Amino acid sequence: MELKWNDDGLIPVIVQDEKTGEVLMLAYMNRESLELTMKTGFAHYWSRSREKIWKKGETSENTQKVLEILVDCDGDALLLKVNQKGGACHTGYRSCFYRKLNGEVVGKKVFEPEQVYGDER
Repeated sequence: MELKWNDDGLIPVIVQDEKTGEVLMLAYMNRESLELTMKTGFAHYWSRSREKIWKKGETSENTQKVLEILVDCDGDALLLKVNQKGGACHTGYRSCFYRKLNGEVVGKKVFEPEQVYGDER
């Protein structure tokens, strides 16, 4: 299937826990990060803020083993079904979607970012 990359050469990626169906995060991939993901079996993304490829868990060890990659009907978004080790969110939560719109925290915190990243974040 032909993928539709945006003008920056990126495609949005929804990441879902394969066992629970929980949506863990939204990220972006470029062609190289998608190729690395398919080659290694572990999620790699394009960081728009750092302008570089990063392997999920390269610092935190909270890796994502990719079990399946699905393409949406228009070819302009991907869905990764993963086995998530630890938390997906850099703030320490299992999912990046841990708050309601009113700010109420509804997610589970699984690690303390300061202990994992130090002053890095």
